[in-house]
Amino acid sequence: MAVVDHPIVVFAISLLAMAITAFVGSALARRGVVDADAHEYFAVVQTATLTLFGLVVGFTFSMAVNRYDQRKNYEEEEANAIGTAYVRVELMPAAEASQAQAKLRDYLQRRIAWYGETDAERLREIDKQTGQLQNELWATVRGPATMQPNPVMALVASGMNDVLNSQGYTQAAWWNRIPRAAWLLMLALAACSNLLVGMGSKPRAGRLLLLILPFIVALAFLLIADIDSPRRGMIAVSPRNLLALAQSLAP
Repeated sequence: MAVVDHPIVVFAISLLAMAITAFVGSALARRGVVDADAHEYFAVVQTATLTLFGLVVGFTFSMAVNRYDQRKNYEEEEANAIGTAYVRVELMPAAEASQAQAKLRDYLQRRIAWYGETDAERLREIDKQTGQLQNELWATVRGPATMQPNPVMALVASGMNDVLNSQGYTQAAWWNRIPRAAWLLMLALAACSNLLVGMGSKPRAGRLLLLILPFIVALAFLLIADIDSPRRGMIAVSPRNLLALAQSLAP
């Protein structure tokens, strides 16, 4: 499992790493690495680095929020697709309609379980069951649509196709994470920023002050990782629309 899937671990590692770089910078400052003649140029470099780091953090945070919104939107679309298909299958013969609606209710429960599951083995089992149900659902409407190729059955088949497609869109949205290159760039800029802040500190500066920027950086990384993590973050997508649909379809 990737480290970024565990926001608390990201916070702990980033806080420790940034604190170390800040103290290294402070140690270099005590050795007089930045002399008086270069202090003005150093201030420009420090300001530029901190500004660039802030821009990159803001850009990455925006990426995480956009992906979170995308996951929420697809959950809503998936609930709408299942609800629409549930109504449209009533246009089929009674026996096939009853069978299709029962399978759709079962499929809906699998989708709800998928959103809240964190165990990898259990997720694979749910995905397997979901794939089997998708084949069965399509087979349920394929027969009547083939025997009666009319606009009504085309509407039923289109509704079931939307159900299958919406699951694929949802899965793709959950796979769409912040690239590793963006994380590496943020880490590199964060380390440079903390190092430069430490180098620019006064020799008598308290250690507590040197921990302020590392703590802020670690909090920013925690928030970004939490929003970007679909399953293990505190800010997670809840299948509220699917749950509401399940309640309305309860026999």
